[in-house]
Amino acid sequence: MSADRLLIVEDDRGLQRQLRWHLHGFELLQAGDRAEAMSLLLTRRPAVVLLDLGLPPDPSGVSEGFLALEQILAVRPATRVVVMTGREGREHALRAIASGAVDFHAKPVDLAVLRLVLERAFFVSTLEVEARAAAALGDRPALPGVIGASPALLAACRMIERLAAAEVSVLITGESGTGKEAMARALHERSRRRTGRFVAINCAAIPPTLLEAELFGFERGAFTGALKRTPGRLELAHGGTLFLDEIGDLPLELQAKLLRFVQERVIERLGGREEIRLDLRIVCATHRDLRRAMLEGRFREDLYYRLAEVEVALPPLRERPGDAVLIARHLLEAYAREQGRSPVELGADALRAIDGHGWPGNVRELQNRLKRAVLLAEGRKITAADLGLAPVEAEEATLELRRVRERAEREALVRAMARTGGNISQAAALLGVSRPTLYDLLRQHGLRD
Repeated sequence: MSADRLLIVEDDRGLQRQLRWHLHGFELLQAGDRAEAMSLLLTRRPAVVLLDLGLPPDPSGVSEGFLALEQILAVRPATRVVVMTGREGREHALRAIASGAVDFHAKPVDLAVLRLVLERAFFVSTLEVEARAAAALGDRPALPGVIGASPALLAACRMIERLAAAEVSVLITGESGTGKEAMARALHERSRRRTGRFVAINCAAIPPTLLEAELFGFERGAFTGALKRTPGRLELAHGGTLFLDEIGDLPLELQAKLLRFVQERVIERLGGREEIRLDLRIVCATHRDLRRAMLEGRFREDLYYRLAEVEVALPPLRERPGDAVLIARHLLEAYAREQGRSPVELGADALRAIDGHGWPGNVRELQNRLKRAVLLAEGRKITAADLGLAPVEAEEATLELRRVRERAEREALVRAMARTGGNISQAAALLGVSRPTLYDLLRQHGLRD
């Protein structure tokens, strides 16, 4: 996959020329319909695709564009697709994101913003390629405060390591309890700003009437109860990192003020007139869908692109096989010391229960259950009952390596045949096997008579 190759799928020749003129610096490929796009995707392997949803033979609709998106991601899942849609088609933009597109751009085209969106897509594509390569080589990036060995987590750790050295704004996304603050702290500790402070503020935990004072500080007499000059979190983070947790809950009026700081790097305390210049890095996190919030007018688009120069998505614990047990073992020892009790260990039934639980509350739920178990367990061994989890029979928990291999093999066969449209020669080449071997495998898995 070429790191700077951009495929533009657009049937408007005038817009094609405009994009070709302004998007200099990229290796540009252009297609006017889905068939041409798929041909270029297979032969030239672009890293990023800019896809208009209105393509012939349905230029006034979106059916052809969504079919193209589906086929692009089926054939090259690592391709980062940015969709273009009319301003009246916001629901189409949301559907595209849900279908696997990484970003969208509303028409009429703002070339400066579009270039920013595409540059970000290329940058993240490069990071993901490196992360996959590192994971394939068995690289285990050890980040402070981050525990786990699953490929999904290792890929996120690798991105954080790369981003630590770059002065870019980072948005960390993921469900509540996935460890977004731990990742932000790790980013700070690996950056050149580690000698400065790491200052965190939860935008959802502070009432909107107080949040502005917390962020920007205030002068004496600025409001009732302001008895002395007080610096805000932004000032406290000077020289270091400010972590804005749950940035999606920041009120609109404060979004405008924060945007001014991000652009100009100066603040004024509440009740003050002095401009204070600051040097700090902003890292944000949210469990909300900020793209949907932008489309619904609840989050400023200009602020989003300033704060999310690079987005790092953290997987939920249920998508990190084996990590729950690793985290549990690590936390159990720490909690036992914290509670001043003799060492405890996880029993076999507890390990099976932890491994089999879905963890809807992610790491935070695991922490809570372990703390309670350490407090209440009567013996040295923590049981599934101590954790409040249903026991899992040993037979159910057996990995059954042969069945796992068969399932993975069948999935690979189905995907290869789907990507190549059922072409045996191409599917065999994709899987690295001969045609006769592929025929045998298809028959074994009931995929061919």
